[in-house]
Amino acid sequence: MLLDAVTSFIHSVETKLNDVIPDLTKVVWNILELRLLVLTSFFLQLFLMLFGNRRKYRADTRLHISVWFCYLSADWIATIALGILSKDSKNPSVDPNFIIMAIWAPLLLVHLGGPDTITAYSLEDNELWLRHLLGLTYQLAIAIYVVYSSWNGSNLNYVTFPIMVAGIIKYGERTWSLWLGSSKKFRESILPPPDSGPNYAKFMDDYTAKKVEGYKVELKVESAPLLDHSQGAISNESIQDASSLHNGFYFFTIFECLFADLILSFQDHHSSQNFFQRDNVSWNQTFQIIEVELGLMYDKLYTKAVVTYSRLGFFLKFVTFLCTLSAFVTFSYLIDNAHIDLDRLITLVLFAGAIFLEIYAVIVLLSSSWTMHWLSKHKTNSKMGFLHNSISCFQRCFKLSHTKRWSNLMSQFNLISFCLKDKPVTCMKIQMFFRIYQFFEKSYYQYTETVPGELKKLIFEQLREKSWKATGTEACKTLCAQRGDRVLQEKEDCGDIAWSTKVEFDQSLLLWHIATDLCYYSDANASSSSSVIQDCQISKFLSNYMLYLLVMCPFMLPNGIGHIRFDDTCAEASELLQERKYISEREQVCQVIFRVNTDVPPSKVKGDRSKSVLFDACRLAKSLVSLETEKKWSKEEKWEMISHVWVEMLCHAASQCGGLHHAKQLSRGGELLTHVWLLMAHLGITEQFQISQGHIRTKLNLS
Repeated sequence: MLLDAVTSFIHSVETKLNDVIPDLTKVVWNILELRLLVLTSFFLQLFLMLFGNRRKYRADTRLHISVWFCYLSADWIATIALGILSKDSKNPSVDPNFIIMAIWAPLLLVHLGGPDTITAYSLEDNELWLRHLLGLTYQLAIAIYVVYSSWNGSNLNYVTFPIMVAGIIKYGERTWSLWLGSSKKFRESILPPPDSGPNYAKFMDDYTAKKVEGYKVELKVESAPLLDHSQGAISNESIQDASSLHNGFYFFTIFECLFADLILSFQDHHSSQNFFQRDNVSWNQTFQIIEVELGLMYDKLYTKAVVTYSRLGFFLKFVTFLCTLSAFVTFSYLIDNAHIDLDRLITLVLFAGAIFLEIYAVIVLLSSSWTMHWLSKHKTNSKMGFLHNSISCFQRCFKLSHTKRWSNLMSQFNLISFCLKDKPVTCMKIQMFFRIYQFFEKSYYQYTETVPGELKKLIFEQLREKSWKATGTEACKTLCAQRGDRVLQEKEDCGDIAWSTKVEFDQSLLLWHIATDLCYYSDANASSSSSVIQDCQISKFLSNYMLYLLVMCPFMLPNGIGHIRFDDTCAEASELLQERKYISEREQVCQVIFRVNTDVPPSKVKGDRSKSVLFDACRLAKSLVSLETEKKWSKEEKWEMISHVWVEMLCHAASQCGGLHHAKQLSRGGELLTHVWLLMAHLGITEQFQISQGHIRTKLNLS
């Protein structure tokens, strides 16, 4: 009996707890839901402001994923919070603090406006500007409805007015920036106004009239003089990289048209070519100028730079800061500081955070290349000196610098390493069980290397040498089409390997990648010559970089079946490794491949069903080795030739990639390929320029 009574009592308690706990959880969630969403929205804005711009100069996958997640979540969470506020506004008497919570609506509009450091995560976001405009209208209507529902004549109601103004401006700036970054508007902003040229009909009327009057009429044609860009006077030499900023801004206004797949004028083409061909322009200065240009292009496409760095932008920033500060001061004065509850505390945090974000945005603005370029054009005086010193102090405190413009990294991917699976993968079996390993497999074997100065110098010297031949459209087409064949033609005794550059580009890339690996492990450790070691490293870096582009960024290379060839080659290499399971190092793999007899061409044995190039690459490697053993080349000559072939293949790939794809990679730390593409354009090695000499003046000579 006693046991039954105890059991019955416990059961009744459990039943009551089961009834109470869900209700308690629901009540707690209803209280915290909106507050958590509002605070989360603020912290997402804080993260985007601090880290949104760093992807310009950091090629960090974790950073990109974090920014992507926060960028997508920020709008979603702010929109949900506004929806909950509008729902609660139908019965504002339920929550006595609703008059304070109504202030959150315009603050959420400010959040939806986003930080100045990121408006678009990708170029596709710019194309959705019309959707953001509709969102602005819809969210503004909800915010106004929430404020109207909370109106009871209290002084706190008036706090929402200045914040509403700030929210409209911030959201409007974002929509405006997206519109300016859209492909159509971007192209329109670059195109000059329509030009009908001289009045041909009037000219011919004059020509005919003078002939009828008996004059002997001759045409005198005068070409417009070619522009010659010079650096000009830099008033403030204390600005770091003042010369690069000056030249970068000048050439940016000319060459931004390439990102919209437009053409250069004849004058701009020659002006740039003449400037970068000068002996006093070094490879280091050239790449710094290109870094400035690409940094400006990133700002124009992915941030609010076009809006912010203008007189109207400065005025709007002053207005938003003044509105936010005045609302914060008014709110702090009106509330009872002796009784601060959760909602008042959250509102204070939101106000303080909004003011901090505005101040930080001003510091970022002052630390930018745009401001430094403006300072470099003004003479040094007490006011300018104070401003420059203040900016330098802010830069040190917040670890900001206008010289950080790209990551200076080149990604690497090695075929033999990928087949060998020589890198440990965390929780590999679990990933394979859930079948997600295949989606991330290639990224596990991707890594980065700093772009060495020797490589930049080699690229610059090779291209500047070519640029003297870029005298016309046909000459430029020929130079852009060269992908290693020119190097082999200029060298003697290279007939046995010339076939490797006459096949499709992706096939040639894979052939030279494997052949470079096979030769590298036999020569890098055997030679003590610094020039050989340097050329080996450059060739290896470029080989792995080009394969990374083929595997991870195929849209940046000429069209082909690179993925099929890569997969088939990996399959053949894996089959070879399975028969020799004792192999665990790349050097051993290279030795095993190199020892395979390739007297009979693989195509005669296998046909063309498999697109693998593994043993064709082995034949190429043996031909490269024979240059030393049979044709008495030195290692220096051989590796110099290999490095030059890779540079030419890199330049060919750069010239074939469209401006849109180059622009896409700016948001991922930048690509060496993009820098080479712009360098080629600066040196005149591009097909995107006007053939004729542009403006000419024709006069009538009468006799």
